[in-house]
Amino acid sequence: MRLALTLSLLTCFLGTIAAAELRVVSLHPLIGDLLKQVGGDQVEVIDLIGATGDPHSFAPSVEKLAATADVKVYFVSGMGLENYLSNLRTILPSDVRIVEVGASLPALHGACDHEGHDHDHEGHELDPHWWHSVDLFRRAAGVVAEELSKEMPDARESFEANSAAYRAKLDALEKWVKREVIRIPKDRRKLATAHAAFQYFCDEYGFESFSVQGLNREQMPDAVTLAKLISTLKEEQVAAIFPERESNPKVLQSITRDTGIKLGVELIADGRGVTSYEDMVKANVTAIVSSLSTD
Repeated sequence: MRLALTLSLLTCFLGTIAAAELRVVSLHPLIGDLLKQVGGDQVEVIDLIGATGDPHSFAPSVEKLAATADVKVYFVSGMGLENYLSNLRTILPSDVRIVEVGASLPALHGACDHEGHDHDHEGHELDPHWWHSVDLFRRAAGVVAEELSKEMPDARESFEANSAAYRAKLDALEKWVKREVIRIPKDRRKLATAHAAFQYFCDEYGFESFSVQGLNREQMPDAVTLAKLISTLKEEQVAAIFPERESNPKVLQSITRDTGIKLGVELIADGRGVTSYEDMVKANVTAIVSSLSTD
């Protein structure tokens, strides 16, 4: 009896070993969250960017790459966000796949509406900040489920079920966003931000967008462009200008002094410093509504 029980336990243990986790690499905090939601317990997500890293740029250390030597698939955001991908491909083994999650999603072009900004993003004219559309992030769950299934076909049913459950959560999140946005009068739905990262949000929820910097934080405006922006913000009676966690607020503080526009609550542009995509969306919408509503 004892021997039979021991053999049974051993069989279960060996079965657990056989069903080893799929290891994947994420090079964007929000993509990492998406992988965890869809992959569940069967996928181990290795975050090579880290809590303070910048998804726009990545310089992998030898130690980090050595720790992921057995990983066969890397997940990135895509749409030209990661300007280092060509270099990364040269140092990874030829059998490693790099999945650009946003590559098949509909993209916006030229995120800035006002004059004076270069819409080019590291050689691309696409706006790569697609995750600020809840609808696109919901579609991305299906992309991730398909890509994980290619690596682990036996788990396809599980990945698809996880994806469906997560999309249902995002349905609820999207309804919440719409209810919150309604609190802002239409003539106050003008979103002025540190850099042009929120056009997908603006496009989806009926805001007009303005930004100090271009599609990346290195695109600083010259004096003439900045003067035009200040004039535009005054003419449009923009109620608030929003800093970002990762941006230097000095230029925005200068603008608020020159215009009298209030400085809004900081926004989260790329998911750094939050525990989940839902947390980022809720934090941003709460900040926008608190600064622009007339409640």
